[in-house]
Amino acid sequence: MSVLKLVSVLLDYPQDELWQHRGELLDAANEASLPAACRVELTTFVQGLLDTDPLVAQDAWLQTFDRGRSMSLLLFEHIHGESRDRGQAMVDLIDAYRKQGFDLAAKELPDYLPLLLEFLAQRPQNEVQDWLGHISHIVGMLAARAGKRGSSYRVLFELLLELADGQLDLTAMRQRAGEEPRDDTPEAMDRVWQEEMVRFGAEAPDDNCKPATRRAPPSTVTPQVQP
Repeated sequence: MSVLKLVSVLLDYPQDELWQHRGELLDAANEASLPAACRVELTTFVQGLLDTDPLVAQDAWLQTFDRGRSMSLLLFEHIHGESRDRGQAMVDLIDAYRKQGFDLAAKELPDYLPLLLEFLAQRPQNEVQDWLGHISHIVGMLAARAGKRGSSYRVLFELLLELADGQLDLTAMRQRAGEEPRDDTPEAMDRVWQEEMVRFGAEAPDDNCKPATRRAPPSTVTPQVQP
C-alpha cells in the first residue's frame, strides 16, 4: 500500500473493516522513503486509531469533519462554497479523472479529499506533487485547524504537505486558525441551520431551493485546480 493510499484510507470515515488490516496499515506507515519523524508520527496515529473502539473512532471522525465547514474534506467547499462555480469545477474534475481511466461510483463526490488521494496514488510522482501543490493552501489550513482543536488528524494533513514539497510555512496559517471562531459548536451549528432553513408556503422564496452540499458518504475525494 502506497503512502498516499494509506492517508486516503485513514482520512476516510473509519469503517469497521479497517480494524481487520492492522498489520498492513502499520507496515505501510513504516514506509522507508518517509523521513524518520514522519514515520514515527504516522505509525503512532495508526496505532492510536486502531487501539480505539470503532464506535468511538467513528464518532470522533464525525465530530471532526462533519460539523461545520472549516474542516470539510470536500475541497471545493473551501474554494467555491455554495457558488455556481462549484458545479462546473466538479464537472471539470470528473473529466480529469476519467481521462486517466479513474471512474467514480454514482454517489462519490469528486472533490472529496480521500478520493483525490486514491486517484493520486496511481499517478506518477511529478503529477502527485503538482496536484498536492495546488491544494496545499487548503491542506495547510486543515492542518492548522486540526492542531488548534487538538485533533490527531493533524498528522495526516502535515504529511500531505511534506509529500507536496514541504515548503509551505504553516506559521501564518496557525495564527489565522487561532483567530477563527469555531464553527462546530452547538451555537454555530444553530446559526447555520437558521440561515439555511427553507421556508414553504406564502413565505417561500422565489429562487429554486438547493440543499447545502455536505461530505460524501464514507468513501471518496478532490480540488478545483487541475495540474
